[in-house]
Amino acid sequence: MLTPTAARPSLEWTDGCITTLDQRALPHERRVLRLSTVDAVIEAIKTLAVRGAPAVGLAGALGVALSARRHCTVDSGGQDAVRADASRLSLARPTAVNLGWGVERALSRLSDGPEAVLAEALAMLDEDIRINRAAVVHAVEEIEARCPKRPLRILTHCNTGRLATAAVGTALGTILALADRGRVAEVLVGETRPLLQGARLTTWELAEADVPHRLCVDSSLPAAMAAGLVDCVLVGADRVAANGDVANKIGTYALAIAAAHHGIPFLVIAPESSWDHSLADGRGIVIEERPPEEVTAYGGATTAPAGTRAYNPAFDVTPAALVTAIVTENRVHRPTGEPRDR
Repeated sequence: MLTPTAARPSLEWTDGCITTLDQRALPHERRVLRLSTVDAVIEAIKTLAVRGAPAVGLAGALGVALSARRHCTVDSGGQDAVRADASRLSLARPTAVNLGWGVERALSRLSDGPEAVLAEALAMLDEDIRINRAAVVHAVEEIEARCPKRPLRILTHCNTGRLATAAVGTALGTILALADRGRVAEVLVGETRPLLQGARLTTWELAEADVPHRLCVDSSLPAAMAAGLVDCVLVGADRVAANGDVANKIGTYALAIAAAHHGIPFLVIAPESSWDHSLADGRGIVIEERPPEEVTAYGGATTAPAGTRAYNPAFDVTPAALVTAIVTENRVHRPTGEPRDR
Protein backbone atom coordinates (compact mmCIF):
# COMPACT_ATOMS: atom_id res chain seq x y z
CA MET A 1 0.00 0.00 0.00
CA LEU A 2 1.30 3.42 -0.95
CA THR A 3 2.34 5.58 2.01
CA PRO A 4 0.76 9.04 1.60
CA THR A 5 2.80 12.20 1.91
CA ALA A 6 1.98 15.77 2.84
CA ALA A 7 -0.92 17.47 1.08
CA ARG A 8 -0.27 19.42 -2.11
CA PRO A 9 -2.55 20.86 -4.77
CA SER A 10 -4.26 18.20 -6.86
CA LEU A 11 -3.59 20.12 -10.09
CA GLU A 12 -0.55 22.22 -10.95
CA TRP A 13 0.87 24.02 -13.96
CA THR A 14 4.44 22.88 -14.54
CA ASP A 15 6.63 23.74 -17.54
CA GLY A 16 3.67 24.29 -19.85
CA CYS A 17 1.82 21.16 -18.76
CA ILE A 18 -0.88 20.22 -16.29
CA THR A 19 0.51 17.86 -13.67
CA THR A 20 -1.74 15.80 -11.43
CA LEU A 21 -1.93 12.49 -9.63
CA ASP A 22 -3.56 9.76 -11.68
CA GLN A 23 -6.49 8.85 -9.44
CA ARG A 24 -6.96 5.57 -11.30
CA ALA A 25 -3.72 4.30 -9.76
CA LEU A 26 -4.39 5.21 -6.12
CA PRO A 27 -3.99 3.99 -3.42
CA HIS A 28 -1.27 1.58 -4.55
CA GLU A 29 0.75 3.80 -6.86
CA ARG A 30 1.46 7.53 -6.95
CA ARG A 31 1.54 8.00 -10.70
CA VAL A 32 2.03 11.58 -11.91
CA LEU A 33 0.30 12.55 -15.15
CA ARG A 34 1.67 15.28 -17.39
CA LEU A 35 -1.13 16.53 -19.60
CA SER A 36 0.23 18.60 -22.47
CA THR A 37 -2.67 18.50 -24.94
CA VAL A 38 -6.40 19.06 -24.87
CA ASP A 39 -6.94 15.48 -25.98
CA ALA A 40 -4.96 14.26 -22.97
CA VAL A 41 -7.06 16.41 -20.63
CA ILE A 42 -10.29 15.09 -22.14
CA GLU A 43 -9.08 11.50 -21.80
CA ALA A 44 -8.05 12.09 -18.18
CA ILE A 45 -11.50 13.50 -17.35
CA LYS A 46 -13.41 10.76 -19.19
CA THR A 47 -11.44 7.94 -17.59
CA LEU A 48 -11.53 9.53 -14.10
CA ALA A 49 -7.81 10.06 -13.83
CA VAL A 50 -9.02 13.54 -12.86
CA ARG A 51 -12.40 13.55 -11.10
CA GLY A 52 -14.48 15.45 -8.59
CA ALA A 53 -16.65 18.32 -9.80
CA PRO A 54 -14.39 21.22 -8.69
CA ALA A 55 -11.22 19.49 -9.93
CA VAL A 56 -12.81 18.68 -13.27
CA GLY A 57 -13.78 22.34 -13.69
CA LEU A 58 -10.23 23.43 -12.94
CA ALA A 59 -8.82 20.86 -15.36
CA GLY A 60 -11.16 22.19 -18.03
CA ALA A 61 -9.94 25.75 -17.45
CA LEU A 62 -6.31 24.65 -17.66
CA GLY A 63 -7.16 22.71 -20.81
CA VAL A 64 -8.38 25.95 -22.41
CA ALA A 65 -5.05 27.51 -21.42
CA LEU A 66 -3.19 24.66 -23.14
CA SER A 67 -5.20 25.24 -26.30
CA ALA A 68 -4.74 29.01 -26.22
CA ARG A 69 -0.98 28.68 -25.85
CA ARG A 70 -0.90 26.27 -28.78
CA HIS A 71 -3.17 28.13 -31.20
CA CYS A 72 -2.83 31.82 -30.33
CA THR A 73 0.21 34.01 -30.61
CA VAL A 74 0.72 37.74 -30.87
CA ASP A 75 0.97 37.46 -34.67
CA SER A 76 -1.81 34.99 -35.48
CA GLY A 77 -5.41 34.15 -34.70
CA GLY A 78 -6.40 30.67 -33.72
CA GLN A 79 -9.30 31.70 -31.50
CA ASP A 80 -11.74 29.53 -33.42
CA ALA A 81 -9.55 26.49 -32.76
CA VAL A 82 -9.50 27.32 -29.04
CA ARG A 83 -13.27 27.65 -28.98
CA ALA A 84 -13.59 24.27 -30.67
CA ASP A 85 -11.30 22.72 -28.07
CA ALA A 86 -13.30 24.41 -25.31
CA SER A 87 -16.49 22.87 -26.67
CA ARG A 88 -14.91 19.40 -26.64
CA LEU A 89 -13.67 19.91 -23.09
CA SER A 90 -17.12 20.95 -21.89
CA LEU A 91 -18.60 17.72 -23.25
CA ALA A 92 -16.05 15.39 -21.65
CA ARG A 93 -18.52 14.57 -18.84
CA PRO A 94 -22.10 15.85 -18.83
CA THR A 95 -23.34 15.92 -15.23
CA ALA A 96 -20.96 18.18 -13.28
CA VAL A 97 -21.79 21.81 -14.01
CA ASN A 98 -18.32 22.90 -12.86
CA LEU A 99 -16.71 21.61 -16.06
CA GLY A 100 -18.59 23.95 -18.39
CA TRP A 101 -18.29 26.76 -15.84
CA GLY A 102 -14.51 26.41 -15.63
CA VAL A 103 -14.08 26.18 -19.40
CA GLU A 104 -16.25 29.25 -20.06
CA ARG A 105 -14.54 31.31 -17.41
CA ALA A 106 -11.09 30.65 -18.87
CA LEU A 107 -12.41 31.18 -22.39
CA SER A 108 -13.75 34.60 -21.38
CA ARG A 109 -10.14 35.88 -21.31
CA LEU A 110 -9.26 34.60 -24.78
CA SER A 111 -9.38 38.02 -26.43
CA ASP A 112 -6.66 39.16 -24.01
CA GLY A 113 -4.25 36.48 -25.21
CA PRO A 114 -3.05 33.05 -24.06
CA GLU A 115 -1.22 34.28 -20.97
CA ALA A 116 -4.40 35.96 -19.74
CA VAL A 117 -6.26 32.67 -20.19
CA LEU A 118 -3.58 30.85 -18.20
CA ALA A 119 -3.60 33.54 -15.49
CA GLU A 120 -7.37 33.13 -15.13
CA ALA A 121 -7.09 29.36 -14.83
CA LEU A 122 -4.34 29.63 -12.21
CA ALA A 123 -6.35 32.22 -10.30
CA MET A 124 -9.21 29.72 -10.22
CA LEU A 125 -6.93 27.19 -8.49
CA ASP A 126 -6.15 29.64 -5.69
CA GLU A 127 -9.78 30.73 -5.53
CA ASP A 128 -10.98 27.14 -5.16
CA ILE A 129 -8.83 26.69 -2.08
CA ARG A 130 -10.28 29.84 -0.49
CA ILE A 131 -13.82 28.82 -1.45
CA ASN A 132 -13.44 25.37 0.06
CA ARG A 133 -12.06 26.78 3.29
CA ALA A 134 -14.99 29.18 3.59
CA ALA A 135 -17.52 26.42 2.88
CA VAL A 136 -15.88 24.20 5.48
CA VAL A 137 -16.24 26.94 8.11
CA HIS A 138 -19.97 27.26 7.38
CA ALA A 139 -20.45 23.49 7.33
CA VAL A 140 -18.69 23.00 10.66
CA GLU A 141 -20.92 25.67 12.23
CA GLU A 142 -24.05 23.99 10.83
CA ILE A 143 -22.99 20.58 12.11
CA GLU A 144 -22.05 21.92 15.52
CA ALA A 145 -25.53 23.42 15.80
CA ARG A 146 -27.37 20.29 14.65
CA CYS A 147 -25.47 17.34 16.05
CA PRO A 148 -24.76 15.94 19.53
CA LYS A 149 -22.03 17.68 21.54
CA ARG A 150 -19.64 14.75 21.40
CA PRO A 151 -17.35 13.10 18.86
CA LEU A 152 -19.54 12.26 15.88
CA ARG A 153 -20.11 9.20 13.73
CA ILE A 154 -20.12 10.62 10.20
CA LEU A 155 -21.12 8.85 7.00
CA THR A 156 -19.76 10.01 3.65
CA HIS A 157 -20.05 8.77 0.08
CA CYS A 158 -17.61 8.93 -2.84
CA ASN A 159 -14.57 11.22 -2.57
CA THR A 160 -14.87 14.93 -1.79
CA GLY A 161 -11.40 15.68 -0.47
CA ARG A 162 -8.35 17.42 -1.85
CA LEU A 163 -8.20 14.93 -4.72
CA ALA A 164 -11.61 16.15 -5.91
CA THR A 165 -10.82 19.87 -5.56
CA ALA A 166 -7.78 22.11 -5.78
CA ALA A 167 -6.63 21.15 -2.30
CA VAL A 168 -8.95 21.39 0.71
CA GLY A 169 -12.08 19.43 -0.17
CA THR A 170 -15.78 19.97 0.49
CA ALA A 171 -17.54 17.27 2.53
CA LEU A 172 -14.29 15.49 3.33
CA GLY A 173 -12.60 18.82 4.04
CA THR A 174 -15.36 19.42 6.58
CA ILE A 175 -14.73 16.02 8.17
CA LEU A 176 -11.02 16.75 8.49
CA ALA A 177 -11.78 20.14 10.07
CA LEU A 178 -14.09 18.48 12.58
CA ALA A 179 -11.40 15.90 13.31
CA ASP A 180 -8.95 18.70 14.06
CA ARG A 181 -11.43 19.87 16.72
CA GLY A 182 -11.67 16.40 18.23
CA ARG A 183 -15.26 16.08 16.97
CA VAL A 184 -14.94 12.87 14.94
CA ALA A 185 -15.30 9.46 16.56
CA GLU A 186 -15.43 7.56 13.28
CA VAL A 187 -16.14 7.99 9.59
CA LEU A 188 -18.11 5.36 7.71
CA VAL A 189 -17.03 5.38 4.07
CA GLY A 190 -19.13 3.92 1.28
CA GLU A 191 -16.95 1.99 -1.14
CA THR A 192 -18.69 3.72 -4.10
CA ARG A 193 -19.30 0.96 -6.60
CA PRO A 194 -18.36 0.35 -9.33
CA LEU A 195 -15.12 2.38 -9.46
CA LEU A 196 -14.51 2.45 -5.70
CA GLN A 197 -13.68 6.12 -5.20
CA GLY A 198 -14.55 5.77 -1.52
CA ALA A 199 -12.50 2.62 -1.04
CA ARG A 200 -9.50 3.81 -3.03
CA LEU A 201 -9.44 7.56 -2.43
CA THR A 202 -11.44 8.63 0.62
CA THR A 203 -9.91 5.98 2.87
CA TRP A 204 -6.49 7.04 1.57
CA GLU A 205 -7.11 10.66 2.53
CA LEU A 206 -8.55 9.71 5.92
CA ALA A 207 -5.59 7.44 6.67
CA GLU A 208 -3.25 10.25 5.62
CA ALA A 209 -4.94 12.50 8.18
CA ASP A 210 -5.07 9.75 10.84
CA VAL A 211 -8.86 9.96 11.16
CA PRO A 212 -10.61 6.76 12.40
CA HIS A 213 -12.71 5.21 9.67
CA ARG A 214 -14.32 2.03 8.42
CA LEU A 215 -15.01 1.05 4.84
CA CYS A 216 -18.55 -0.16 4.14
CA VAL A 217 -20.26 -1.92 1.27
CA ASP A 218 -22.57 0.71 -0.22
CA SER A 219 -25.70 -1.31 0.47
CA SER A 220 -24.81 -1.61 4.18
CA LEU A 221 -25.00 2.12 4.87
CA PRO A 222 -28.77 2.35 5.53
CA ALA A 223 -28.35 -0.59 7.92
CA ALA A 224 -25.62 1.37 9.72
CA MET A 225 -28.11 4.23 10.18
CA ALA A 226 -30.72 1.81 11.51
CA ALA A 227 -28.14 0.44 13.95
CA GLY A 228 -27.52 3.92 15.38
CA LEU A 229 -23.99 4.19 14.00
CA VAL A 230 -24.49 7.49 12.15
CA ASP A 231 -24.98 11.02 13.54
CA CYS A 232 -24.90 12.85 10.20
CA VAL A 233 -24.33 12.30 6.49
CA LEU A 234 -22.01 14.62 4.55
CA VAL A 235 -21.72 14.50 0.75
CA GLY A 236 -20.68 16.74 -2.11
CA ALA A 237 -22.51 17.66 -5.32
CA ASP A 238 -21.86 17.71 -9.05
CA ARG A 239 -24.82 19.94 -9.88
CA VAL A 240 -27.51 21.65 -7.82
CA ALA A 241 -30.73 22.77 -9.49
CA ALA A 242 -32.38 26.08 -8.60
CA ASN A 243 -34.85 24.39 -6.22
CA GLY A 244 -32.11 22.53 -4.32
CA ASP A 245 -32.33 19.13 -6.04
CA VAL A 246 -28.82 17.66 -5.92
CA ALA A 247 -26.99 15.47 -8.42
CA ASN A 248 -24.22 13.48 -6.79
CA LYS A 249 -22.52 10.11 -7.04
CA ILE A 250 -24.88 7.19 -7.63
CA GLY A 251 -26.12 5.89 -4.29
CA THR A 252 -26.57 9.32 -2.73
CA TYR A 253 -30.35 9.29 -3.25
CA ALA A 254 -30.72 6.04 -1.31
CA LEU A 255 -28.65 7.45 1.54
CA ALA A 256 -30.83 10.57 1.66
CA ILE A 257 -33.99 8.46 1.86
CA ALA A 258 -32.52 6.38 4.69
CA ALA A 259 -31.27 9.47 6.54
CA ALA A 260 -34.70 11.11 6.30
CA HIS A 261 -36.37 7.95 7.61
CA HIS A 262 -34.05 7.82 10.62
CA GLY A 263 -34.07 11.57 11.32
CA ILE A 264 -30.36 11.99 10.54
CA PRO A 265 -29.10 15.35 9.17
CA PHE A 266 -28.13 15.07 5.50
CA LEU A 267 -25.80 17.89 4.45
CA VAL A 268 -24.42 18.74 1.02
CA ILE A 269 -21.22 20.79 0.86
CA ALA A 270 -20.48 22.27 -2.56
CA PRO A 271 -19.26 25.56 -4.05
CA GLU A 272 -21.61 28.12 -5.55
CA SER A 273 -20.21 27.11 -8.95
CA SER A 274 -22.04 23.77 -8.57
CA TRP A 275 -25.43 25.53 -8.64
CA ASP A 276 -27.16 25.57 -12.01
CA HIS A 277 -29.87 28.21 -11.75
CA SER A 278 -30.86 27.60 -15.38
CA LEU A 279 -32.53 24.35 -14.24
CA ALA A 280 -35.73 24.72 -12.23
CA ASP A 281 -35.32 21.27 -10.70
CA GLY A 282 -33.37 18.05 -10.96
CA ARG A 283 -35.44 16.66 -13.81
CA GLY A 284 -33.32 18.70 -16.21
CA ILE A 285 -30.00 17.31 -15.02
CA VAL A 286 -28.33 15.05 -17.58
CA ILE A 287 -27.12 11.87 -15.85
CA GLU A 288 -23.98 10.33 -17.30
CA GLU A 289 -24.21 6.62 -18.05
CA ARG A 290 -20.90 4.82 -18.14
CA PRO A 291 -19.76 1.63 -19.91
CA PRO A 292 -21.33 -1.66 -18.75
CA GLU A 293 -17.86 -3.18 -18.40
CA GLU A 294 -17.40 -1.15 -15.22
CA VAL A 295 -20.14 -3.30 -13.67
CA THR A 296 -19.71 -6.63 -15.45
CA ALA A 297 -15.96 -6.85 -14.88
CA TYR A 298 -13.46 -5.86 -12.23
CA GLY A 299 -9.67 -5.73 -12.23
CA GLY A 300 -9.54 -7.14 -15.74
CA ALA A 301 -11.63 -10.18 -14.83
CA THR A 302 -15.20 -10.67 -16.08
CA THR A 303 -17.61 -11.08 -13.16
CA ALA A 304 -20.89 -11.60 -15.03
CA PRO A 305 -21.96 -14.00 -17.77
CA ALA A 306 -21.10 -12.97 -21.32
CA GLY A 307 -23.75 -10.71 -22.80
CA THR A 308 -25.05 -9.44 -19.46
CA ARG A 309 -26.46 -5.96 -19.83
CA ALA A 310 -25.84 -3.31 -17.15
CA TYR A 311 -27.46 -0.13 -15.90
CA ASN A 312 -24.53 2.05 -14.87
CA PRO A 313 -25.47 5.68 -14.13
CA ALA A 314 -22.59 7.61 -12.58
CA PHE A 315 -24.93 9.91 -10.64
CA ASP A 316 -28.42 10.19 -9.22
CA VAL A 317 -30.59 13.12 -8.16
CA THR A 318 -31.64 13.65 -4.55
CA PRO A 319 -34.83 15.73 -4.21
CA ALA A 320 -34.47 18.94 -2.21
CA ALA A 321 -37.08 17.70 0.27
CA LEU A 322 -34.58 15.10 1.50
CA VAL A 323 -31.72 17.58 1.96
CA THR A 324 -31.24 19.16 5.38
CA ALA A 325 -28.88 21.88 4.15
CA ILE A 326 -26.71 22.80 1.19
CA VAL A 327 -23.59 24.63 2.36
CA THR A 328 -21.50 26.83 0.07
CA GLU A 329 -18.76 29.36 0.62
CA ASN A 330 -21.41 32.09 0.87
CA ARG A 331 -24.43 30.61 2.61
CA VAL A 332 -26.33 27.75 4.18
CA HIS A 333 -29.42 26.94 2.12
CA ARG A 334 -32.09 24.86 3.83
CA PRO A 335 -34.42 23.64 1.05
CA THR A 336 -37.25 22.60 3.39
CA GLY A 337 -37.08 25.80 5.42
CA GLU A 338 -36.37 23.77 8.54
CA PRO A 339 -34.96 25.84 11.40
CA ARG A 340 -31.34 25.24 12.32
CA ASP A 341 -31.91 23.90 15.84
CA ARG A 342 -33.53 20.50 15.99
